[in-house]
Amino acid sequence: MFDLDLKCFISAGSSKKSMPEVWWRGSGREVRIYTYTGNAVDTYTGPAYAPASIYILQLKSNEQDTQVSAYLHEGPGPSGAFPELPSDPRVHTLGVGMTSVTLNWAPSSSVVVKDGHRPHHEYCVLVNHKHNYRSLCAAHEGIRKEIQSVQKRQRRDKQSKEIVWATLKDWWWRQPDAFENRGLSTTDKFENPGCVCRDIESVCTVSDLLPDTQYYFDVFVVDRVNGTSAAYTGTFARTHEEARPAITSLREGQVKWVTLSGDASNLQGDQFRFKPRGWQQNALLTLHTCNGTSKVKVTVSSKGRTLTSQEVGHQLAQIWLHGAPSYLIRLQALASGSLLTMPKGDSSKSKFCLKMQASSAYHRRAVPVFPTTLQIKSFNKLRTCNSVTLAWMGTEERSLYCVYRRQIPLDSKHTSTDRCIDPESRPANERVLCKYFQELNPRRAVTTAVVGELEPGMLYVFDVYLMRRWGLPIKYHSKT
Repeated sequence: MFDLDLKCFISAGSSKKSMPEVWWRGSGREVRIYTYTGNAVDTYTGPAYAPASIYILQLKSNEQDTQVSAYLHEGPGPSGAFPELPSDPRVHTLGVGMTSVTLNWAPSSSVVVKDGHRPHHEYCVLVNHKHNYRSLCAAHEGIRKEIQSVQKRQRRDKQSKEIVWATLKDWWWRQPDAFENRGLSTTDKFENPGCVCRDIESVCTVSDLLPDTQYYFDVFVVDRVNGTSAAYTGTFARTHEEARPAITSLREGQVKWVTLSGDASNLQGDQFRFKPRGWQQNALLTLHTCNGTSKVKVTVSSKGRTLTSQEVGHQLAQIWLHGAPSYLIRLQALASGSLLTMPKGDSSKSKFCLKMQASSAYHRRAVPVFPTTLQIKSFNKLRTCNSVTLAWMGTEERSLYCVYRRQIPLDSKHTSTDRCIDPESRPANERVLCKYFQELNPRRAVTTAVVGELEPGMLYVFDVYLMRRWGLPIKYHSKT
């Protein structure tokens, strides 16, 4: 901010002495012709003040040290020293993206290509984080002070040199070495103004910006021969936020079927949010993959802090959640222990099915106990023409076990049942029986069932489900 006063000295009476002698003698008075206070470019135009013998230009800085350039032109008409601005000197925003902004403005009549030669006028576009500048020299001064501030921080902490300069580059311009030396001539400043765009076209796309950040853009018409410039009315814009993956709410006890894509387009995976009921903030997360060779990486976090991360294979997995009001669950398809990078076009090989459930009904501070094995055993000595005796391992917890049967052709090659299929999804006539069982000694936790009313000489597939009210049912391996 500075004050400008333009005064003239009027001599008292006629004198044949030279004007400086009259002025120094003090035989006259000062008259203020024009005054201005501000930090922008200002122009005064007026006729010669007839009684004046000498003009005085006074400049005073109000806030801090600054630099001021003054130009004087005598005679009628424009001086031609400064580029001309159009009738609409505003900078407009054509488009805003996540890392780029496209600008345009009305052309200046000074930027004219003659006889195929490049004109000595061109546009200079500057971008910064703080505010718009009303003159190019003000922008230079702001950049210089920012460099000095960074250099002081660098001297205090030499180890952070690369980080600081990378931040400065993002904040100001693409050529950080353009203004390291303050003692640049006027011509040098206009040769290296640190423009993100330097061209004769009145459109510019500023790239390499940060997402969700506000930037200020200024456009200047620069006369590289005379070392002058004229400033358009700058603008500002905020870049768009980064695309965030959708988060699906997981309801209490809801069995969610999830299809994961293993190609490179979905490396972030699918995300779900679950909020447990009650003040205990505990829940049991159960997951079951349905593909034979697929694996899924499960990451559970809360408030940006990772609570657990593990791989889930063909076995049913249970994860105990506790101590947080809300949980973010991220699922990523895996193959051979690493993230999949299959071609996008091969959709049949990059799709994976997963069954998931989160429940707050289970209140023990540990995951439920699995049976020691999920194999089903049949006894040849107890087999008859129309009955089969089956046995399987249970747990020390009282649980409900349901037996299902399915008749298949004798020449069938596909005898197994989809391990992700729910008992509710099977026909009612396939269910044989349901029974409760509990044994406190895990080694003796064996229960049996006799399945009768079978047709002689036929092929059957038997399935056993461990039914739980607080989680997904556990399916034993099918027995043929």
